Amino acid sequence: MAEAVSAIGQAAFPQALERALARLAPFEMMNGFGYAAQGRAFDLYNDRIVGDRAIIVDRYLAGSYILDPFYDALRRPERPALLVMRELAPDRFSETEYFRRHYQTTGIVDEIGFVLKLQHADAVLSLSRMGAVPGFSAGEIAVLTAAAPLVCAVAERHWHARCDPDGAEGQAAAAISHPSLSKRELEIVTLILKGHSSYSIAATLGLSPNTVKVHRRQAYAKLNISSQVELFHLFLS
Repeated sequence: MAEAVSAIGQAAFPQALERALARLAPFEMMNGFGYAAQGRAFDLYNDRIVGDRAIIVDRYLAGSYILDPFYDALRRPERPALLVMRELAPDRFSETEYFRRHYQTTGIVDEIGFVLKLQHADAVLSLSRMGAVPGFSAGEIAVLTAAAPLVCAVAERHWHARCDPDGAEGQAAAAISHPSLSKRELEIVTLILKGHSSYSIAATLGLSPNTVKVHRRQAYAKLNISSQVELFHLFLS
C-alpha cells in the first residue's frame, strides 16, 4: 500500500493498488466506473480488462449499467464503503439476460466494489473473481471491509477529478422508457430487467403480487413480447 500511496497521481498507481489488494484477497480483474449525478456512466479504470472488453466495458457504458446492482446501490442515500454483489443482487438476478451477458459470458463469478466519492461523480472500483474459482469468502470480505477506508481514501485522491460530465463527449444517460407504457408499467419492466421476481417487485413498490402480474401482462401485450429476454433486447440491445 505504501507503493500505491507514493504513486498517487502517476500512471503506476492502479497496478500498485492492485498488487496491494491482491495481498488481502486474490482476484483476476480490477476495474471501475464512475456515475455522474445526472445518470451518465464513465470509464474510471479499465486498462487491464480480463475477458471480452466489448461486453465488460463498451456495452456496459452504452447502457446496460442501469441494470447493475452497484449502480443502484450508489443512488441510495446510505451505502457502505464496500459493496458485495451477492448481497445486493435481486432474487432473480442470476436469471436475467444482463447476468447471462455480463457475468456468465465473461466468466465473472463474484464481484466486490469500493465506493469512491470523486469531485464530479460517485464511482465503484471493482475486484472480480473469474473462471473456475470460488467466490470471495466471508473472511476475505471482512478483511477488505476493514481495509476499505484506506483503499477508498487513496483511490479518491488519485482519481479525484476523473469522470467530469462537463468535459466529456458522448451520449446522454441511459434510460428505460417507452411511449406506450404507463409510469407504473415502466417501473415494473425496469425491475424485471434488474432481476426482481413478482414478489420482490410487490415489496419494492408496495403492491400485491397479483397486481404486479397484471401490470406485467399488460406491458408485455403492449410491447408485443412474451419473455424477459425479448424485453432486454427491446430496451438494451
